[in-house]
Amino acid sequence: MIGIFIALLSGALMSVQGVFNTEVSKSTSIWVSNSWVQFSALVVCLVTWLFTDRKSFAGILEMEPKYMLFGGVIGAFITYTVVKSMAALGPAQAVMLIVVSQLIVAYIIEVFGIFGVDKQPFEWRRLLGMAVCIGGIILFKWE
Repeated sequence: MIGIFIALLSGALMSVQGVFNTEVSKSTSIWVSNSWVQFSALVVCLVTWLFTDRKSFAGILEMEPKYMLFGGVIGAFITYTVVKSMAALGPAQAVMLIVVSQLIVAYIIEVFGIFGVDKQPFEWRRLLGMAVCIGGIILFKWE
């Protein structure tokens, strides 16, 4: 149950953050806004680290495979693409497309066992669920 609550909170926070970042980019630029987002996230993470686990940063050097360390780089492009899509489409439509894209890519990662994720069997009902989500976007957009 806690996992469901955390996932719902995560989705809500992503939507609010996307709106905030889009507005900040209007007063600065998308890369200044993105820099602020990443910098403020770094500060929050470091302060939280000081008061919680305090595990050594040396573990990062031991990380295998090394390409897994590119999460921050991906995060910068996530911020960029969220801001651009919200500015072009509005928050609701952008988030619907973002969520469906996340769902499709996550399912592909699971089915093929990409990036070391435990491989899961393909299920037609899950594909049907994604199709229903895409249908929902079309219905939402339909004027």
